[in-house]
Amino acid sequence: MKLKFLFSLCLAATLSASAQQGYLDGIEYFKADQFDNAKEILERNLNNPSTDKALAYYYLGEIALHDKDYTTAKADFDKGLAANPQSALNKVGQGALALIQGDEKGAKTLFDEAKKINKKDAAVLTAIGRAYFNADPVKYAKEIEEYDKQAYKANSKEPSIFVLRGDREAANKEWGDAAANYENAILYSKGLPEAYVKYANAYFNVNPEYAINKLQELLQASPNSALGQRELAEKYYQNDQWAKAASAYGDYIKNPNHFKSDEVRYSALLYYGKHYDESLQLAEKILGQNPTDMQKFQLMRIIFLDKKDLKDYPGAETAAEKFLALNLPGLKYSSNDYSSYAEVLQELGKDSLAVPALEKALELNPDKTDIYKALSSAYSGAKNYDKALEVYKAFIDRGDYVTNDLVTLANRYQNVAATSEPGSQKKIDAINNAIATVDQIIEKVPENPIPYRNKARMMLVKHDNQPSAEQRDAYLKVVEILDLDPANKEKRTDMYNEAYSQIASFYISEKDIPMAKTYYEKVLELDPTNEALRDYISKMKVN
Repeated sequence: MKLKFLFSLCLAATLSASAQQGYLDGIEYFKADQFDNAKEILERNLNNPSTDKALAYYYLGEIALHDKDYTTAKADFDKGLAANPQSALNKVGQGALALIQGDEKGAKTLFDEAKKINKKDAAVLTAIGRAYFNADPVKYAKEIEEYDKQAYKANSKEPSIFVLRGDREAANKEWGDAAANYENAILYSKGLPEAYVKYANAYFNVNPEYAINKLQELLQASPNSALGQRELAEKYYQNDQWAKAASAYGDYIKNPNHFKSDEVRYSALLYYGKHYDESLQLAEKILGQNPTDMQKFQLMRIIFLDKKDLKDYPGAETAAEKFLALNLPGLKYSSNDYSSYAEVLQELGKDSLAVPALEKALELNPDKTDIYKALSSAYSGAKNYDKALEVYKAFIDRGDYVTNDLVTLANRYQNVAATSEPGSQKKIDAINNAIATVDQIIEKVPENPIPYRNKARMMLVKHDNQPSAEQRDAYLKVVEILDLDPANKEKRTDMYNEAYSQIASFYISEKDIPMAKTYYEKVLELDPTNEALRDYISKMKVN
């Protein structure tokens, strides 16, 4: 199925009022133990007319308790009671604060007051049990069990009872029992987001697809849940299903309760899905909205990579330079950042500038063999053949190479020899190593004519561009192998022409005109329209 990646410049405007859950999304995040996300959404929606402020302040107070910010917790619970003096949950919150601060008697009094406000309310009784659980699950094991019994007696189908039971099992790493309790919560709620999410988290490392299916069920029951939308996208991402993750994120970020960091993730997923234009458009939009340092770092990286893969190399060069100049505290560049920058520079013909970028990439990741090859190529492009050979040999010496890599090594040796002083020991050593390397290749692929052709060319370098018997013999071997397949007369005409011409040149140097003429005539057989060669042959004097 072809996936469509949807992108809107005005995300919130695309949603109808019915698709917005407001502060309720924050409660869902809280119950799924995502406290920072919960706090952001609750505060974002606090002054909305539809927000139940008493409930919102209760959860903000619980978040502050989790963060050990007891002053803020007290203030939030007080604000919750000011908004609604009959808020049993804020009484529970005050009791939880007293319990954490060591006032067990005061906590019990507050819990009793909460029970009087909502008599035999299973959700309130479970909230009290959770307060004891959060304070110390071992010390207050008796109280936790007692409130579990009271809640179950009040309403045996209250989902929060089973969520807390699941959390208690999860705390002991009893994942099967935890999942079973979350399953019960789902059964009795038909769409309780935190139960689905906790169930998915409990199963994800064991059976990712099963966890993903459970989140898909959640969205069928609660299609507007920002938590459910985000968790599904995250599970796809964590399971390396990037195309599905991108599609899910595309749906999720239309929810007004999405996070800026999710837009950044979406732009990255669009990049990895090869939707470079959409990724670039989104990344540039977010960059203009005062992102955090971390987000800025990620966005500038995405913009650079998008432009590189769009083959806007001048634009990619500029973007890379800005990105690599950031040096934001605590943020580190990767080996790929520098090797990608080097790739752009090489596309622009700036091999000498690519060298330091690749050296930095290799410094960051000395085990990535492809960088050795790229750095050697950059040195070669910059005509620094000695360094090109040195780096490539370092790659070969690591042992993780294939036969074709030996072909490049032989060429690196040959380049050094070709640019060395004639007769120098440096040239002799380089060309001998080139020939020895190509002999290794011949040993591995004895019926391939190309290594013999390369060896013949090396002989020309060895003998200072003068024909030699060694060169002739190598070309004769090329012809011998080519002749094994008659189709080569058409498929590899150029290789035949090179071999025959060079063999003829050798015989010319030896003043053996008959043999030279024989091989030139072989060239003419392959290229009968070559009138210049025909004329040359006709003028050859055979003694």
